Amino acid sequence: METGEEVSNKQVILKHYITGFPKESDMLLRNGTIHLKVPEGSNAILVKNLYLSCDPYMRSRMTKLDIPTYVESFTPGSALSGYGVAKVLDSSHPDFKKGDLLWGSTGWEEYSLLTSMERIFKIEHTDIPLSYYTGILGMPGLTAYAGFYEVCSPKKGEHVFISAASGAVGQLVGQFAKLVGCYVVGSAGSREKVDLLKSKFGFDEAFNYKDEQDLNAALKRCFPEGIDIYFENVGGKMLDAVLLNMRLHGRIAVCGMISQYNLEKPEGVHNLICLIMKRVRMEGFLVWDYAHLYPKFLDMLLPAIREGRIVYVEDTVKGLENAPTALIGLFSGRNVGKQLIAIAPE
Repeated sequence: METGEEVSNKQVILKHYITGFPKESDMLLRNGTIHLKVPEGSNAILVKNLYLSCDPYMRSRMTKLDIPTYVESFTPGSALSGYGVAKVLDSSHPDFKKGDLLWGSTGWEEYSLLTSMERIFKIEHTDIPLSYYTGILGMPGLTAYAGFYEVCSPKKGEHVFISAASGAVGQLVGQFAKLVGCYVVGSAGSREKVDLLKSKFGFDEAFNYKDEQDLNAALKRCFPEGIDIYFENVGGKMLDAVLLNMRLHGRIAVCGMISQYNLEKPEGVHNLICLIMKRVRMEGFLVWDYAHLYPKFLDMLLPAIREGRIVYVEDTVKGLENAPTALIGLFSGRNVGKQLIAIAPE
């Protein structure tokens, strides 16, 4: 039986489960080996990873989860996994052949043997930068699309607020809202990001939440008539302030709560009574509940990218050895735009 050439396979390993903020020392770089051929009799594909995506949800996987959730914890001593873009080197799966490009769930390593095709998508459109499939055309893009159009049901003229607005998801939600004809405001954590929201993504207004002593006052300044739609990425004090400023029959799409991920005791929310008083609908969602919309999403987004009606900003780090630094940087706001790691040349 031919096993294929054996090569070195650099991997990012989780050393142990963590509490609090993640550190680079919680991960290590390890050199393993891998055979560049799919095992005989399997239904797997062997890929060379080109780009890896850094996403906030990965933080929860670094903790031993005691309650059932939509994603499993990482295994200490094993490579991290997440979303990425890869090239097929060998395949025994009928839907993939050598040379195909794909995006989906893969390992934080140079080469991966993929045995589950549940969240693997063949890349058909290569006139768009391949890195976009970690972001605007991948999981974050579909998240923005589903959360805004399906959960929020926007209408022209409505007032939209987005927290963490310059990130992988937020920058797209703001642009989608402008396409609908909404008034759009975003919050971010630096002057550079605030300028980006207004000059690059077309937001009507933006503010640096770190400069605001009173978030309620900041929102009242930007939304004197209140907020119709809040796309929630942050949680905590920002959510509490937003609840006070929602309009009647407003909608809140709960995508993430990055301010809470590293806290051993999450902060409480104090203004939930506003949901009753203002008849606000607040709904959490997961992107894969909307996976069936991916073809429709591409039909809408690909022309918008090609025509320049939608733009995207990436923050690219080169080399797997720099992946831990890039990942933990998400939680201090170090990145500007979608954080990804370039592993190998295309």
